[in-house]
Parts: sequence; C-alpha cells; structure tokens
Amino acid sequence: MSAKRDYYDVLGIDRNADEKTIKKAYRKLAKKYHPDTNAGNADAADKFKEVNEAYDVLSDPKKKKMYDQFGHAAFEAGADPGAGAGTGGFSGFHGGTNGGYQEFHFNGEDMDDIFGDIFGNMFHGNHSGSNGFGGSNRSYSHFGGGSGFHSRSGFGSNGFGGSGFGGFHQQDFAQKGSDVKASINVTFDEAAFGADKRISLSGPDGSSGAPQTLQVHIPAGIDTGKSIRLKGKGMPGTGGGEPGDLLLKVTVGTRPGYERKGSDVYTTISIPYTTAVFGGEATVPTLYGNVICKIREGMQSGSKIRLRGKGIVSMKNPEVRGDQYVTIQIQVPQNLNYTAKEKLHEYAKACGLEKSKRKQLTCSVRFLRISLLRNPCQSENLY
Repeated sequence: MSAKRDYYDVLGIDRNADEKTIKKAYRKLAKKYHPDTNAGNADAADKFKEVNEAYDVLSDPKKKKMYDQFGHAAFEAGADPGAGAGTGGFSGFHGGTNGGYQEFHFNGEDMDDIFGDIFGNMFHGNHSGSNGFGGSNRSYSHFGGGSGFHSRSGFGSNGFGGSGFGGFHQQDFAQKGSDVKASINVTFDEAAFGADKRISLSGPDGSSGAPQTLQVHIPAGIDTGKSIRLKGKGMPGTGGGEPGDLLLKVTVGTRPGYERKGSDVYTTISIPYTTAVFGGEATVPTLYGNVICKIREGMQSGSKIRLRGKGIVSMKNPEVRGDQYVTIQIQVPQNLNYTAKEKLHEYAKACGLEKSKRKQLTCSVRFLRISLLRNPCQSENLY
C-alpha cells in the first residue's frame, strides 16, 4: 500500500494557510472529484476520499495541531500522540484490521472527551450531548471492563458516522446547481427606460412539460450582449446545495429613426433650404419628447448638433445619460414656379454664380465657331 500523501499537498496549500484558504481549496477539489460528476471513475473516487480525509484533519484546529506535530502517525494504528502532547492522560490508541473492522483501545479516560479532543467532528459528534459517535447511533459490540473500550462494529450505522468517509459532513459537500443560459429579446424603449415583462421558458433541465413563466425586470440602460441574472432559476443543487441561476442574454431591438451606440443615440433631421441659408429653428424628436434647436445661418448639410443628456441612461448611475447627436440634411427645393426660379436666378447673379455659367457658355460657343471654320463640312452634321 502506497504511503499517504501530505495533507497539505493533497489540498494544494502551504502549512501557513488559514481556515478560509483551507476550506476554499477543499471545496474546489471536492467539486472536481465528486462522485456525482465522476460516475464510474475509480481514480476520482480515491482522490475524493483523500481530499475529505485531508480536510477533516486540517479543518479542525486540534487535529491540525496534532498532525503538524506528529504527521500521519497521530492517526495511524499503534500511534501514541498523547505521550508528551499534553492531552490530559490519554495514553494512546491502537487499531488493527480484523475481518473488516478496526479495534481501538483506550484506557482510563472518558470516551467522549478523548474522541472529542482528538477526532472532533470526524465521527459527527461533539462535546455536548451527542456522545461523539454519530450522535445517538452508537453501535458498540463489546465493552471490555471499566478501564478499556473495544469496538468491533464500526462507528454509527454505516462506517464512519453513516457516511462511509471519515470526516464527511453533508454541508461540506453541498454543491450549487449549474447556471442555465437563455436569450431574451427586448424593445428599444424597454432597454432605454427599463420595464418588467413576463417570459415563458422550458424547464432548465430541458424536460418536457408546460413552460415556466417568469417575471423579468429589464434594467434601464441595458444593451445587446448584456445578461440578466435570475437567482435560483437554474439547475437544482446536489447534497442540499442551492439551485443555480438563470442567465438571460439580451438582444435589443431597433427603433425607426434612432441608432444606438453605447449610451449615445444618433438621429437625422431635414431642414428647409431657406432655414439653412438664413438660420432659424428646427424641431428635433428625442427619446424624451421634441426639443427646439437653433439653426445657425449658413448651416451645411452633414453638420451635427449635440443634445446633451438626451441619450440612454447609464446602468451604473441613473443620474447619468448619454447624448443625442443630430445630423442635418438640407432639403433641395423642388417643383419651383416661375417666380421662385427667377428669384433663385437673381440670387445666383448676386452671388456671382450666373457669371461663371455665362463665361462657360461663351467659351463653348467660341470653341464651336473655331471648329466650324477649320472644317466647314461638319456643319452639315449639326442639323
């Protein structure tokens, strides 16, 4: 039989590890090698026992102190940790296999005090009324007089304290159920302002039957790709552990005329040509109602107006909002009457635009005349 590994090495911790570190390491390894997730794996079962044995000793201050002083010898057959260990007259214990059971000999001391000091909760007992051996489930087959104690039937009703493993506490092996992932679609406004909605999902274990109806709170400001956690709505736990959670991955819908980028929104408005030229005001729709914006004189198409605080609220701070960016498009006049066209011609002349066009036309006529003089025959093709 191979030698036992150092309990600290089993849990992967150093000798100065505190109680919290010991427990954290134990829970991680117990979950990794738990029989429920390693069915039929003998190696995992052995490691599971080894981890529990190590934790049973290192999690108990008295047993840890004995182990640090005497090592495995403190708990092996023929050990005498009481000599010099200051355990109040405990003279040692002796154990040996005999047809599948172990025999222990204790002399001159109260059984509960000895087992309470040395083994602590290993046999699911304590110092106040539970008698040290699995509470009231003692199963002693032989008492050898007033100065000694012999046990030939094990401890409790099923091995060690009814669990089959020394130091196994049910609460230590309680595992939280697995989380379940699903998706949820929300509207643009539900994501922007928050909402409560009811959804129907099949059972987290994929079982058939009526869908489960859940009430879901959509937090204001949530965006596509974020998740909403519903505690306790995942897979059930094992060994009395709490159930896992349900994680709903969010997809936010669109809203006509609005584009969202993080907490900011982007929109576009059209303004009349005259407003762009002379300046004026324009009505801009926002998520929170219409606002009147001032248009400066000579506004160009493609220009942007920033409306502070008219974007999406922040999930982290409801007092903070993003901004709205408005792109300006200038409406080109269409279906002009004669008077309007004349006025535009006057505007073009006043701005010097007509002059450039007239000069361009003059150049074109001059080029045509030169071409005809060089090749008179080309004139026939013009008609």
